[in-house]
Amino acid sequence: MCARLRKSSVSNAPSAPIASVESVIYTVRGERVILDAELAKLYGVPTKALNQAVRRNRRKFPPDFLLELTNAEAANLQRLRFQQDTISRSQIVTLKHGKNVKFRPFAFTEHGAIMAANILNSPQAVQMSVFVVRAFVKMRGLLTDTRELAKKLASLEKELTSRLDSHETAIFDVLQRIMLLLDPPPGPDAPAKEMGFHTTLKKRP
Repeated sequence: MCARLRKSSVSNAPSAPIASVESVIYTVRGERVILDAELAKLYGVPTKALNQAVRRNRRKFPPDFLLELTNAEAANLQRLRFQQDTISRSQIVTLKHGKNVKFRPFAFTEHGAIMAANILNSPQAVQMSVFVVRAFVKMRGLLTDTRELAKKLASLEKELTSRLDSHETAIFDVLQRIMLLLDPPPGPDAPAKEMGFHTTLKKRP
């Protein structure tokens, strides 16, 4: 069975940073992801340094945060990246088994991209992580929820600009808030419904 990957379909973004992030988001195994090399470039670190940091903190990256690509997927995406100027974004690309790739890259979901910024703990990684999340949100295509989340992320982006020179605890605080926006905690449990019949008894005069 061939590995199947497709480039995510995106619309033209008004913001250059978001547009540049959208252009390197792919769909793999039904998940929208960004490759380690592209994320490292956005975060201003070598790919090797990013992957080493991820491996040191592997428990912080569950399966819905991070995919380790198969050899077929890695080779397929490598080919797609080289040809992305000529390949349609909606085109499905397949690759035969047996193609060996020396390094199997990581692919990060939006939650994984935020966690990567957290473990790198650098001002550029934190600042760019906002654009990464906004690109994922824009591509998700949720109407009302997306607009509301986009407003909150825009507010965080402005706050980041004024806090980049502050202590690393401020960076951690902003990252935690981004994670809460992506995956809010469940609301309070609804009160249990009473069972049985309710009657109103009138006292005889």
